[in-house]
Amino acid sequence: MGIKTLWVVTFLGVLVWSGIDPKDQVTWLLEVLPALIGGVILALTIKRFPFTPLLYLLILIHAVILMVGGHYTYAEVPLFDWLGDWFGATRNNYDKLGHFAQGFVPVMVAREIVVRLEVFRSRAWSNFFLVCFCLAVSAFYELIEWWVALASDEAAEAFLGTQGYVWDTQSDMAFALVGAISALLVLTRLHDYQLRRQGYIRH
Repeated sequence: MGIKTLWVVTFLGVLVWSGIDPKDQVTWLLEVLPALIGGVILALTIKRFPFTPLLYLLILIHAVILMVGGHYTYAEVPLFDWLGDWFGATRNNYDKLGHFAQGFVPVMVAREIVVRLEVFRSRAWSNFFLVCFCLAVSAFYELIEWWVALASDEAAEAFLGTQGYVWDTQSDMAFALVGAISALLVLTRLHDYQLRRQGYIRH
């Protein structure tokens, strides 16, 4: 089984599992929709603008996080209930993992596009833009959550997953910010290596 086939099988397998008797149908659709849109975009661009293996792995992991959250809702993922009991937490923090990934993965996707298109000459300005971009994406997602809450009281509780935490929106954005910065610090060297190996950059 090739890497691409394994990627597709994993993506579709988790998608099907997540759609079987989810906690809330509307929440499932809202949470899984970004993964579905991302999957379609990857399928349409894989020949014209293929990403590095690192990117495909990160995108798959992020998609799985979204699908698991969609199945259980972010406030009720069993593993994080258990971890919360173990560490004495008062809430299920799976949503914070999701928002960390919301910064960690998109920043690397944006980085690959920016680096390959040579948008910036300065790496410092490139990193600054990438972090700001991911923070903007996170803020826009919080606006989407707000709009959903205004449109449907029933979907609001499960989709927002605030669990009574008054600073939930701000902490979500903070986790996305930390995720973006962490990815740039940890993965830049490996990413550059793969970009050179694939022939996407020369230096």
